[in-house]
Amino acid sequence: MKRRHIVIAAASLPLATPLAFAHHGWSSFDQDRPIYLEGTVASARWQNPHVELLVDIPSGLKVPADLAKRTLPAQSAPVDGPGLLARAKVPRRIDRQWELELAPLTRMEAWKVAEIKPGTAVSAVGFTFKEEKGEAVMRVEYLFVDGKVYGLRSSPA
Repeated sequence: MKRRHIVIAAASLPLATPLAFAHHGWSSFDQDRPIYLEGTVASARWQNPHVELLVDIPSGLKVPADLAKRTLPAQSAPVDGPGLLARAKVPRRIDRQWELELAPLTRMEAWKVAEIKPGTAVSAVGFTFKEEKGEAVMRVEYLFVDGKVYGLRSSPA
């Protein structure tokens, strides 16, 4: 009888926590249209498969005039970072909350990114789903926080 309860509990686990199993690969995202977001962290999940921030976006969001001139980490040279920053646009959709998918914990630790807490101001350049359909999710390429920039697809030297 105990074994039956274990099997039922194990089988129902994915149903009880569907969001914990959600993960998006790079192919789902429109890498031809970089977007810019900034806002205040409402909540953070510092866990694998990657860190996730839920960010409150202010109305009237605009791409900063200096974005294309920002210095990027040398480690991210294989990605055309200056080109991405120069082409970044605000999203067409008007969601006031976005989920930002960052790098895996091991990469965040390698970059020495301190755990980002609710209330922290962040900005990011990255990609959302093709045609901006589905959830308001950004796969972050560059994260700007506390005066620092991190190239999240790369690792530090």
